[in-house]
Amino acid sequence: MSEPAPPQPQPVIIKKYANRRLYNTESSSYITLETLANMVRQDRDFAVFDAKTGEDITRSVLTQIIVEEEGKGNPLLPINFLRQLIGVYGSGVPSLMPRYLEQAMTNFRRQQEAMRETVSKTFGPFLPPGMEDMGRKNMAMMERAMTLFSPFYREGTEARPEGGAPQDYQDEIASLRAEVERLQAELEALKTKGGN
Repeated sequence: MSEPAPPQPQPVIIKKYANRRLYNTESSSYITLETLANMVRQDRDFAVFDAKTGEDITRSVLTQIIVEEEGKGNPLLPINFLRQLIGVYGSGVPSLMPRYLEQAMTNFRRQQEAMRETVSKTFGPFLPPGMEDMGRKNMAMMERAMTLFSPFYREGTEARPEGGAPQDYQDEIASLRAEVERLQAELEALKTKGGN
């Protein structure tokens, strides 16, 4: 019989005031977006609410953090990816993307942790055999994952008419599912290979 999982800590409540200041109700102090970014990196959950209306604005604040990080001179999101992502919003099927993106990032993070663990177990300054190849495969996998957006963003083609053929959507969904399954199998193989 397995032990019950320890209870997850409640999210920290952050209030955002009209003067754009952020107030951490847990520490009773004003904080910055950089503080929130560090909380994310430390896996500390939080929710941001508009102090006046009580509206949950966590998504827009997280987006603002990404915009600031991208502007610091070390951009992570390729321009083509951003264009494709914007194209998804107008495609009529953006509801598929959040779950897919979350799963892709979770798998990427697991792979990254496996790589760190392998490196930490290594004695000496040299990478273990196959680590460089594993990194290349990881990057190739992420590039292939990004190409999955291409069914939703077709530069130079007409937008899909409203009420477009349902079969087209079914084919795209089936294609996405097959690609996700293939990527998961590839990640499992890499994880198994990295553990040996």
